[in-house]
Amino acid sequence: MEVLNSRMILRPGDHDRSVRFYRDVLGLAVCREFPGGTVFFLGQGYLEVSGQGDQGPSPDQVLWLQVRDLRATVDDLREQAVTVLAEPEHKPWGLHEGWIADPDGMRIVLVEVPADHPIRRDTRGD
Repeated sequence: MEVLNSRMILRPGDHDRSVRFYRDVLGLAVCREFPGGTVFFLGQGYLEVSGQGDQGPSPDQVLWLQVRDLRATVDDLREQAVTVLAEPEHKPWGLHEGWIADPDGMRIVLVEVPADHPIRRDTRGD
């Protein structure tokens, strides 16, 4: 299988409310819009908000977003009345993580990768 592109698709309870959250609160740039849907740039992937959900997100689903400054991001989002589920903390696997929720309760983990973390290390010389 050759993967050429990827996106996560969310089926929100209220499309307009979710678009406002991802566009205006999180500041994601719109890639394209179509009747009933909006696709956002999401780093190296995409997030599509389309259709209508009726059960809400599964607790088994999490959106992972890497940010430059975790503390500043969480503080800014809290000021915008975003639900903070977990304060930023250093995790045993070496990442700094904080958790928020979108208007439908979709859990979003915000991640800051420290400079010395293996994700940032060039292993080509190892």
